[in-house]
Amino acid sequence: MSSLPVFTATTTAEEAAAALAAQIRGKNVLITGTSINGIGFETARVIAQHANLVIITGYNQERLKLSEDAIKKENPKANIYRLTINLSSLASVRKAAAEVNALHEPLHVLINNAATAFKDFALTEDGIEQQYATNHVGPFLFTKLLIPKLLASASDTWTPRVVFVSSVAHGYGTGVDLEVFTAPEKGKHPESGHAAYRETKAANVLTAGELARRSKGKINCYSLNPGLIFTNAFGSDAAVAIFQQAGILDQEGAPVPSHDWKTIPQGASTTVVAAFDPRLNDKSGSYLDDCAIADKDVAAHAKDPAIAAKLWELTEKVIGEKFTL
Repeated sequence: MSSLPVFTATTTAEEAAAALAAQIRGKNVLITGTSINGIGFETARVIAQHANLVIITGYNQERLKLSEDAIKKENPKANIYRLTINLSSLASVRKAAAEVNALHEPLHVLINNAATAFKDFALTEDGIEQQYATNHVGPFLFTKLLIPKLLASASDTWTPRVVFVSSVAHGYGTGVDLEVFTAPEKGKHPESGHAAYRETKAANVLTAGELARRSKGKINCYSLNPGLIFTNAFGSDAAVAIFQQAGILDQEGAPVPSHDWKTIPQGASTTVVAAFDPRLNDKSGSYLDDCAIADKDVAAHAKDPAIAAKLWELTEKVIGEKFTL
């Protein structure tokens, strides 16, 4: 470990993966949200250069195939498995988890990367606000169902890892509105699309911390801020309008250079570090930013153990089953 470099805000995912190649080698990794031009795809691309198996996921089969083809064009020997999952549907999550659990290989790392943002209020088929469904409830259930597969990878030299890709947005507002989460209703948020997104990102940090506590060393869990990155997340008119109002995008919808923008390769690097850096082994529950532990930057409402425990219990009620380890 002493020979590992210091990773920074400018480190690329490929540089991080190359430095951590010994830790990645032989591992089986699942990454949600791997569409081309996103940080999930970049994470999968660089990990596939060294891993035994990379499971990529998405709800659109055609886009998922494009991602696989792009990875294999660069690295024909990459072992890629395509998994269709719609995180906003509990039935889809259960079906996808069953498919993963049926695979022969254990799972060393689960990276909950997929997210939706700035959507108008709508309820899913399960009666959950759509951003909460995709960003929090779906990943919570998926993680719960894959815990046995993760624990099967444990050894004297490896503790399974779960990573939640959050955002600096987790610190905005007042945190998760537990009442709205359990009884969503249009109009409870004056700017519901933006508020729901930042609340779900706080939920990611809370869930990572609570999973770390409840697993008692059996799972290493981390959350992170990937940084400000111009990805496919800026594709919607609603997102563009929000970021224009904040002065982050100009009138043409292009990045304002004065902000600390990262490239997609730089944005994916913190995920790679969270998934494999052995220097984090005794830091389970930590929040990372710029490839380093940044617990001091976690908002108070996203690190309160009492709130985390309550959110966990309420989410169990939403999915209709207990999440115990």
